[in-house]
Amino acid sequence: MNVTADSVPDELLRRFDVSGPRYTSFPTADRFVEAFTADDYKQALTQRRSGLATKSLPLSVYVHIPFCESLCYYCACNKIITKHHDRAAPYLRYLAREVELHAEKIGVGQSISQLHLGGGSPTFLTDAELRELMAMLRRSFTFLPAGEYSIEIDPRTVDAARLDVLAELGFNRLSFGVQDFDPAVQKAVHRVQPAEQVFSLVAAARARGFDSINIDLIYGLPRQTPESFARTLAQVKQLRPDRIALYGYAHLPERFKPQRRIDAPELPSGAAKVAMLSQSLSAFLSAGYVYVGMDHFALPDNALAIAKRQGRLHRNFQGYSTQPDCDMIGLGVSSIGRIGATYSQNAKTMEEYCDLLDQGRFPVVRGLALSRDDLVRRAVIMSLMCQGQVLFESIDLAYLVECRSYFAKELEELQSLVDLGLVTIDATGIQVTAKGWFFVRAVAMVFDRYLQSDRTRARFSKII
Repeated sequence: MNVTADSVPDELLRRFDVSGPRYTSFPTADRFVEAFTADDYKQALTQRRSGLATKSLPLSVYVHIPFCESLCYYCACNKIITKHHDRAAPYLRYLAREVELHAEKIGVGQSISQLHLGGGSPTFLTDAELRELMAMLRRSFTFLPAGEYSIEIDPRTVDAARLDVLAELGFNRLSFGVQDFDPAVQKAVHRVQPAEQVFSLVAAARARGFDSINIDLIYGLPRQTPESFARTLAQVKQLRPDRIALYGYAHLPERFKPQRRIDAPELPSGAAKVAMLSQSLSAFLSAGYVYVGMDHFALPDNALAIAKRQGRLHRNFQGYSTQPDCDMIGLGVSSIGRIGATYSQNAKTMEEYCDLLDQGRFPVVRGLALSRDDLVRRAVIMSLMCQGQVLFESIDLAYLVECRSYFAKELEELQSLVDLGLVTIDATGIQVTAKGWFFVRAVAMVFDRYLQSDRTRARFSKII
């Protein structure tokens, strides 16, 4: 699927400037219910251990480190703002308890092919604490040699010496939170970090041989203009990271308290946001990046771009992945996991998380057991999101349905996207076009039976 900047008219960018899920799961996390308990989670783990087809498959593990030294006003993550680094030690002890509970249910030595440390700021932890965390995980899990082991980095908390420690601990992928290089924008969102600092760290990381370096960017922040963001884009092209994640800022101060500190009149207009998105697409595609999907770009020789070309792209709660579709264990406060046909989420407050572990219980407080219809729709949505197509016969055989009749209403609704040149439909299936790949979330939303009203969609970020 060849995608060029010319494939994306501004008119379409404006038309699809609407809210919708990111589909890191289906059903999405806002559908989780408290009726799904820790006992249901334990049962899912037991079924994994006893299942001949599942117990030998490698796991993905996510660890949430909630601590940050300072507040970024745009942030919508679950975090704890503190300069008291002594809070990390007891948290690690609770993480150890949670790991032990998993080892008791699924056995010691389960293979891991993917690990991601997110937050918050995982680099809030000291080098000694990071060593303790990784040793704890290695005591209970077996890390596969070809796995992806990544960590999110606040450039303000890392130097070249710390990069040495991360390499020593087995991390092979780094993600730097940049957002914007413009000093005025950085000041407006309370995240000041000189561009020189990021350039120096990326150079040091390359010298140490990390497999992949990602840069996170956000458009739509206060004081951003198309002109100022063009300068940031030029700097990113000069930096040339292996991957770029480009997110549109969603201003939802009623849901996320930190955003109340943002001066709303300083936010760019909708037209300015569309202009920034359009120039970003042009900048990265003209620089040789592959548009992987949604808001992710990668250099052609990066594993993510290769996986897309080969049809091996997958999607989980961390976004696009090269790893096979696998169970995910979420560790830490607010973490989300997937075991078999279930999703689960840990307690969102530190107090409840710790209290449940003190009782010897998994800290799961909500989740979902997927219905047969959920599983069919998940297969369709993930096929669209990752491969850009749905082959009717594959779905028919895997789920014992007749796609064209099962999704008759959805196929009729897709006709408007066919008319716009975003998808094609024939007897064999649905194909997302080069132009449609930029709006793949809109295509996937057609198959989401939970999206019943605009009020529901308002909970999500913009789809472009």
